[in-house]
Amino acid sequence: MIKMNKIGKIYNMGKNKYIALKDVNLSIRKGEFVAIVGPSGAGKSTLMNIIGCLDTATEGEYILDDLDTKCSDNKLAEIRNSKIGFIFQNYNLLSKISVLENVELPLEYMGIESKEIRKRAIECLKRVGLETHLKHKPVELSGGQKQRVAIARALVTNPQIILADEPTGALDSKTGQEVLEMLKDLNNEGNTIILITHDRDIAKEAKRTIIIKDGCIKEDILNDRQVKEVSICN
Repeated sequence: MIKMNKIGKIYNMGKNKYIALKDVNLSIRKGEFVAIVGPSGAGKSTLMNIIGCLDTATEGEYILDDLDTKCSDNKLAEIRNSKIGFIFQNYNLLSKISVLENVELPLEYMGIESKEIRKRAIECLKRVGLETHLKHKPVELSGGQKQRVAIARALVTNPQIILADEPTGALDSKTGQEVLEMLKDLNNEGNTIILITHDRDIAKEAKRTIIIKDGCIKEDILNDRQVKEVSICN
């Protein structure tokens, strides 16, 4: 599903250049639950943005579901909206509209018929246990409930990939574990999950861990067994 070959990302900062990623090779198959873990500044956010088609690589090739992501901004947005659902640490919910309207929003951008939008949004909120909170505003919800709304919003477009960026970072440990269990359940149902985190204990909840440091993938670990040493950095 995801194939990255020699991906590099360079940011121009005045007269200086910052290398965020270099020679990243990564493949993720459909139905995997993968954690990408690394400290602040390691390059995981840059890698997440490229995987999620929120940004493009400076160098290398990224193929997503047989589609080359070297394309126009409009085409990239189309790929992103149709294939990827996002879950963010700070939820990114709109405070002035209801829970139901927040979940409906991605479908409105896709131009889907209004009756179908409402039906799919309600189904997704039922799936995360919030069918009694449809008319609530985000300010009326707990942190865990907000993240459940974010999960419902990610699911409503039926994406092939769910990209979760530090989804437990703003939650207490009990609520965070509940969110992780929900991600596991979604993976067991066949969803491809990519979890971005700085916490190795949280990364262990996934079936595979990619460790990134200094813009390079250092290790690829499957079920607590190191698959290979992949670093080419000094």
